[in-house]
Amino acid sequence: MDVLRCKTPSMVRKEIYVYLLAYNLLRGLMWSAGTTYGTPPLRLSLQGTRHHLNNFIPELLATSSTKRQRIYHTLLKVIAHKVVPDRPGRSEPRVRKRRPKIYPLMTKPRHELRKQFQTA
Repeated sequence: MDVLRCKTPSMVRKEIYVYLLAYNLLRGLMWSAGTTYGTPPLRLSLQGTRHHLNNFIPELLATSSTKRQRIYHTLLKVIAHKVVPDRPGRSEPRVRKRRPKIYPLMTKPRHELRKQFQTA
């Protein structure tokens, strides 16, 4: 979530709530998969879970309730096998990647700057 799309404060709040709801639903799915198949839930991949859920949604919507349970357990099994390796001591430095440019900012219209540089 880099940029919120809504303009009014109430809609921005709703958009944030929807992102939080989706995040919590994914984490709940990861927790169910981990506890059902004996995998530590905190070691499961969030993006892998999202990817597998997106792939399973059409099948879940198109089937009857009895078959849906089997597909759901298959989804949990697939999620439980997407374990992220343990990386102790991993930390990402907080630095800027790009170097600042040496050029000044454009503060005048382009045609004025062209005239200014042509006379110099």
